[in-house]
Amino acid sequence: MPVTDIGIDLGTATIIVYVRGKGILYQEPSVVAYDRDANQILAFGNEAAQCIGKMPGNIVGIRPLKDGVISDFVVTERMLRYFIRKSMGNWNILKPRICICVPGGVSDIERRAVEEAAYRAGARDAVLVREPIVAAMGAGVDIMRPCGSMIVNIGGGVSEIAVLSLGGIVISKSVRIAGETFDTAICKYIHDNYGVIIGSQSAENLKIQIGSVESAPNQKQMQVTGRDVDAGFPRNVSITTDQVKEAVAPEVRGIIEEIRMVMEKTPPDLAGDIAQRGIVLTGGGAMLKGLQSEIERATGIHTLLADHPQQAVALGTGQYIRAMSDFERAKRFH
Repeated sequence: MPVTDIGIDLGTATIIVYVRGKGILYQEPSVVAYDRDANQILAFGNEAAQCIGKMPGNIVGIRPLKDGVISDFVVTERMLRYFIRKSMGNWNILKPRICICVPGGVSDIERRAVEEAAYRAGARDAVLVREPIVAAMGAGVDIMRPCGSMIVNIGGGVSEIAVLSLGGIVISKSVRIAGETFDTAICKYIHDNYGVIIGSQSAENLKIQIGSVESAPNQKQMQVTGRDVDAGFPRNVSITTDQVKEAVAPEVRGIIEEIRMVMEKTPPDLAGDIAQRGIVLTGGGAMLKGLQSEIERATGIHTLLADHPQQAVALGTGQYIRAMSDFERAKRFH
């Protein structure tokens, strides 16, 4: 079946590609391996991530998105083109329609840059939709109802907090506290308390394996290897769940405070709806253990984690494309 519709969650840390009729095909790091000496890109996604740090010093990793927006347009275009063509296969003759999500706070200039990158990458038509809308759709929220819904999408580089009603965004805020912020906080904690420097990948592994926002009665422990600041040699340290909790606590409090500020600006009737319907969490950063319960405890509002939080935005782009197709079909028959 020829590929005609593609949905892309172009995230700071991860790019997720949805193809209509096939579901999510790719979920890979938003990174490219670049050879500085030859001035060329060597690999994208998983292949690039495997290369970085294990090849000569002239091979570096480039993340073309920073804090949820494009920082390197040329590399972003090349990365989009790679994943679009990878999704289409070699024998697809139809240019696809592409739906790409963008953070709620992007400027018109940034939106045009993303659209241009999609067209240059081979799109027949490029549709940009704001991230909170597709995140809510991917989480199963009926955004067309005349009542308030709050979505908190915690991505890799930025978190989006939004109140939706009747298919639109009533109020939203982009916050530069997200999954990578948690990793940085863990790195800083280990440096300050142990005098050991660890990489972001090691910090992410700690977060995923033993990380929690809640105090655990049965402490998990994990060993991590880094470089001793004074000696310069590798050194192992053991980190517990409570230590990870202590490291990320300021960032968690920051997200909760931003949620509270958005709620304060929400019209009273919609705030009442949210109190009844709850807060919905999406994004890979929302998977930090105990975060859902901590937000509920701090706000007093029932908080739910989406069934597939990391893939919610990509799934939402697929639903958005289907809704567009149904609308266009209906217009042709009327």
